[in-house]
Amino acid sequence: MSTYRVAQVPAAGSPFAIVEREVQRPGAGHVRVAVDACGICHSDVYFVNDVFPGVRFPLVPGHEIAGRIEALGEGVQDHGRQVGDRVAVGWFGGSCHHCTPCRQGDFMVCENLKVPGWAYDGGYAESVIAPTDALARIPDGLTATDAAPLACAGVTTYNGLRRSSARSGDLVAVLGLGGLGHLGVQYAAAMGFETVAIARGAAKADFAKQLGAHHYIDSTADTPLADALQALGGAKVVLATAANSDAITATVDGLSHRGELVVVGVDLAPLGISPAQLIMSGRTVRGHPSGTAQDVQDTLAFSALHGIRPMIEAVPLDRADEAYQKMLTGAARFRMVLTTG
Repeated sequence: MSTYRVAQVPAAGSPFAIVEREVQRPGAGHVRVAVDACGICHSDVYFVNDVFPGVRFPLVPGHEIAGRIEALGEGVQDHGRQVGDRVAVGWFGGSCHHCTPCRQGDFMVCENLKVPGWAYDGGYAESVIAPTDALARIPDGLTATDAAPLACAGVTTYNGLRRSSARSGDLVAVLGLGGLGHLGVQYAAAMGFETVAIARGAAKADFAKQLGAHHYIDSTADTPLADALQALGGAKVVLATAANSDAITATVDGLSHRGELVVVGVDLAPLGISPAQLIMSGRTVRGHPSGTAQDVQDTLAFSALHGIRPMIEAVPLDRADEAYQKMLTGAARFRMVLTTG
């Protein structure tokens, strides 16, 4: 019996260990993917530390997967999938097809969403079995290490912007220049927005301009963040990628009339927003989840077309614990990616 390696945590908060498992055949409607790369997302912390409900141990996290189909389950070929196809799987790892959101066609907010590393073993592995509705095709112009982070961090920011109320030429601010934000700035500029990057410290200004930002705001400067945004005319949209509720709250008064705060950075602390801040100027606050497999595919195609790439540090699977710890400390620039080659 052939085997494959996974990086798993045996119990909540434990270090990662490399173990071997027997290769399984995919069931009906599923494929087995040979994983070439898997990004380490900060959301993995909520699984490793048993914060989200229903987490089971030993746990194999990973929902930024890029690889090649190596085996087909029954009925898969009828849907156009072939062995050898290059595919990505993100936070959207499949839907139930029968809950109310699914019956309304809103699969991303499926009540039984199948997140890799939560509903089934994730991509910190040499192989993963996933349902076919989770698969996005990877275009030839993207490597596996580029595609993997785009399946979560990329689609979250790309989709958050393209589904926002902003239109070409509008002032759009991206809060944070980390794993999500450095992609959000690139997408905002490519979409034709007047792009503002917001981060801590004056030293990041040149980097923001290299990403395509037209303006940079140092959130630690003496001028309040909201005033700095209003001095530029007020933001039609703020894409909040920083996982910091206080920083997100500080942008609200920097929105223009009918402005929109799109929250994609996860913080368990509440936002400090008053009704008056929203009502008087007709502002809205919206939480945005990642994106379906089709959204991931759109993100990959747009990224290939416009030369948008994540900044990554690739490490082999057997160094998963080291890479995870580097993500935790904030030392990664900007995405740690596990590779199996």
